[in-house]
Amino acid sequence: MSEAVNSLVQATVDHLAQFAPFDQMAREHLLWMARRLSLGYFAQGEVILAPEQVAPLQFFVIKQGVVQGEQGRAQTTDGAPWLELREGECFPLGALLAERPVTSVYRAGSDAFCYQLAAADFLQLTQLSEPFKDFCTRRIANLLEHSLRRIHAGYSRASAEQQSMSSRLAAIVRREPVTCSPQSSVRQALQSMKTQGVGAMVAVENGVPRGILTLHDVLDRVALAGADLERPVIDIMSTQLTTLPPHALAHDAALTMAKEGIRHVLVTDNGRLTGVVSEKDLFSLQRVGLSEISTAIRHAPDLDLLKQSARDIQQLSRNMLAQGIAAEQLTQIITTLNDLLTTRVIELELQESPARDIEFCWLALGSEGRFEQTLNTDQDNGIIFAPKAGESPTAQREALLPFAKRVNLALAECGFPLCGGEVMASNPKWCLSLEEWQDTFDRWIYHGAPMDLLHATIFFDFRPLYGAVGLGVELRDWLRAAAPKNSRFLHQLAVNALRNRPPLGVVRDFVTGDDHAVDLKLNGITPFVDAARIFSLAIGGTQTNTLERLREIAAPLKLASRDVDAYCEAFLFIQLLRLRLHHGQSEQGASLGNRVDPDTLNNLDSRILKEAFRQARKLQTKLGLHYQV
Repeated sequence: MSEAVNSLVQATVDHLAQFAPFDQMAREHLLWMARRLSLGYFAQGEVILAPEQVAPLQFFVIKQGVVQGEQGRAQTTDGAPWLELREGECFPLGALLAERPVTSVYRAGSDAFCYQLAAADFLQLTQLSEPFKDFCTRRIANLLEHSLRRIHAGYSRASAEQQSMSSRLAAIVRREPVTCSPQSSVRQALQSMKTQGVGAMVAVENGVPRGILTLHDVLDRVALAGADLERPVIDIMSTQLTTLPPHALAHDAALTMAKEGIRHVLVTDNGRLTGVVSEKDLFSLQRVGLSEISTAIRHAPDLDLLKQSARDIQQLSRNMLAQGIAAEQLTQIITTLNDLLTTRVIELELQESPARDIEFCWLALGSEGRFEQTLNTDQDNGIIFAPKAGESPTAQREALLPFAKRVNLALAECGFPLCGGEVMASNPKWCLSLEEWQDTFDRWIYHGAPMDLLHATIFFDFRPLYGAVGLGVELRDWLRAAAPKNSRFLHQLAVNALRNRPPLGVVRDFVTGDDHAVDLKLNGITPFVDAARIFSLAIGGTQTNTLERLREIAAPLKLASRDVDAYCEAFLFIQLLRLRLHHGQSEQGASLGNRVDPDTLNNLDSRILKEAFRQARKLQTKLGLHYQV
């Protein structure tokens, strides 16, 4: 008999070890758990757990079948359950950890067999096994990390020693900074750079950096300028220094280099120099460097070189994706470089245009306005201008529109397709004075019909990109004051947003279209974007980025930090899947899109995508409850 029991325990362990988090647990802890499990059967439709139950809770792991969760208003309008759990999934984690009744009804969606573990044993297991405890307390974050490890293990062909973009700068600095006195001669500084084999010399005074000289500077400031080699080196150094603290991330340094077109960032602690991080330190294994691209963009004399830079951005994005850079960081880097490219296009087109005499601001809308661009993005932009005294907006618009059209066409040549809905600065509807923009937003807020608002949502994500940014800031301040005042407007936005439900199925894991695919952008990303935007407008928020909006609304709306973290992690996972999808499509020479067949995902990715869609549905439920939709 004991052999049979032991055999059953071993079989149970082998079965559980196929699923997260059990696949990360020590076998001794799985054996401990398996010896304490019982097996329960539940007929289709039978209630397994309900809020009114007073008996001690148990921990359930589905062995076979489907379990559905129902939660009052959390039921969707299409009748889909709040939760749908399948083989290997477990419940109810929150209630067990808090030692409280469940808030959902758990019902067998089909005949189901579940492993059951007493609550006391569950709590003891969280103390025995760190992977189990981590999963229970950070469920979606744990799943995401597990998935990312698999993605990057199989995806990246780069060296295992490649620098992570999540590394602290303190960990990247490989040597003491090479320094000199501000009064050292140019000759002494250059000789020291040669002897030490460094590309930058920093002048310090009492440990505080005062200037920097790089090899790139030597050509212009020493060789070509015929500088006196005996003069103090501080005279030819750059004294506008860019510094970051040791705890800043490599990602922060990369963004800074891209934005400012530099190759070195000084690391300072309380004002004192602790190290120098170069672009080579960050991207030594990449074929294309971040600052090379940004520098090429800044100095591009014509459109042909910008088109090459656009291709370089795509290649850099693929390299970074293979390296394992997080989706949030990667989309910010892509957007930052696209911002620089757009800015340079505008500068080139302004050179011979009457528009250069007009005070205007180029607005980024949609995903660019939210810093969320992927490899597949079209144009969404507009112009805001300040009319000259005595001139009508119409006259200035007529001067701006030909210029805007040239910019839009140039961006299209660089790989940013023209917007099918004509949401572009070359459309007279979106080339407006400050007062006209205010009137437009006023109509949407106070008189907008549901369909009008459906097409207007991306305008609420605007961000000033180039020119008189003060006009964009003034418009944002006006909107922050106006939007929260009209609850009808916010309610209509919520109604529109809740028409788009995450594609979770009742019979199958996912509801798919005729092509047996789900749209990761429309049905995955958009529910988070819409909800974050509405809540942000309601509180008069300052952010346009979805993740920053979710973090900003947490305190005013009294959202639990664990819930906000789960929303952010779900959003980022879907964004990562989109980036992977676009990369694969690009490698195959196919057109880029957002539809993916769930059957092509591995079991873990499929499971976490389902969990991410649940988080989107959970956020939508909060939106529906808030606005009584």
